[in-house]
Amino acid sequence: MRFIRLKSRLIRRIGFGLGSALILVIPLLAIGERGPDMPELLPLADQIEVRESWLVKRHEMLLPMMRRQRIPMWIIVNEEFHDDPLTEFIAPPRPYVGNRDLFIFLDAGEVGLKKLAIPGYREESLERFFEVPDDGWANLSAWLQTYPPATIALGIGGRRGMTRSLTHDSCRFLAEKLGPEAEKKFISAAPLIEEYLDTRIPEEFDHYSRLVTITENLGKRALSSEVITPGKTRVGDVRRWLFSQSHRLGLRTWFQPDLRIQRPGSASAQMRGGFLAVAREAEVFQRGDLVHLDFGLVYMGLYSDWQKMMVILRRRETEPAAGLQRALRNTNTLQDALIRFSRPEKDAAVVSRETMAEMERLGIEAQIYSHPLGNHGHALGASLRTPRGDRPTAAPDSPLRLGSYLAMELNTQTGVAEWGGQKVVMMAEDPVYLTPDGWKFFRPRQEKLYIIK
Repeated sequence: MRFIRLKSRLIRRIGFGLGSALILVIPLLAIGERGPDMPELLPLADQIEVRESWLVKRHEMLLPMMRRQRIPMWIIVNEEFHDDPLTEFIAPPRPYVGNRDLFIFLDAGEVGLKKLAIPGYREESLERFFEVPDDGWANLSAWLQTYPPATIALGIGGRRGMTRSLTHDSCRFLAEKLGPEAEKKFISAAPLIEEYLDTRIPEEFDHYSRLVTITENLGKRALSSEVITPGKTRVGDVRRWLFSQSHRLGLRTWFQPDLRIQRPGSASAQMRGGFLAVAREAEVFQRGDLVHLDFGLVYMGLYSDWQKMMVILRRRETEPAAGLQRALRNTNTLQDALIRFSRPEKDAAVVSRETMAEMERLGIEAQIYSHPLGNHGHALGASLRTPRGDRPTAAPDSPLRLGSYLAMELNTQTGVAEWGGQKVVMMAEDPVYLTPDGWKFFRPRQEKLYIIK
């Protein structure tokens, strides 16, 4: 019925006959649902099944991690309508609607890893991954006596939301349930949480590659004449198009897609806090604009983050100004340096300093603000960034982890002769993964500006 109504609207609007209407309608539906470069995505039920197979492998990795971090017991508490951001990565990724659900991991020495779930409602899927006894609290009490942990790690403290997600009330609840002696052992689980979330498994790679490909596909289309008509299309129109297309594919954005516009002599290119200001919703794209898009999606509990640049050519122009192309090459040079200096186990702060020293030697004005990707968009792990005020380049002792995913996010500022010497900010962001030889791109990086003729 949807097809018939859409076809009828097109016929009434443009007055074509039935045959012409069919030719127009079929491509329109195909573009919205699955374009020629769009990889197939799994239905939701299959996504859950695959992610539960990943959970088996993740649980196998957990005991060595706990021992490296000297954490003998780890407790995660999920609250109804206030999900802990860890729950879908330590338990089956399904809805939990009990008042409180507890997931407990215990290093039982020679016995190995013991896993206990105390859910608000008994859930069959949990039984494949945890012990789920009728009286979970009695089991937990027995564990504490048989395998008394030196410490009990909780989602408290740490630098990020996913490391300090335990609510005050749930913390008090645990203290009352476990008793004052156990409460004395409460510590932050932050180091364990970071290693757990920043460790990628090979089985995720193909699914993440599909996500990055789809992010690139939608982003490229958003920065094309399919969506933008100079003098008519507004920034808000592009943003809404991205929301709608993502939804039609069964995906969601994890932040509002941002666009930035630079023009010769325009206030639109103003800097705020050291970065280019986001364009207003009502701003209309014009010929000659240099446009930036920041866009990211979520699929299978994995997050993408992608930024590229496009120029709307002036009339009679056939390619971007040479100065703009040179500016993009400077950003590529910055990417090359970051790749060259990055190696597994190397401290992130050292990599940042070496990269910026190389840019200074080359006379390139640059900024690095690259962050981990994976189970969150601004994920846990080692970040790469240049100092800004009193902000350090990285947290102390932040080694790069082999196999980690990163949003290689950075920019250069270059004077453009065709713009009267005005500096343009050429931004880039690409999902990459760390190999023994440095970072590798999931998709080819941008080496030519996208254009609208």
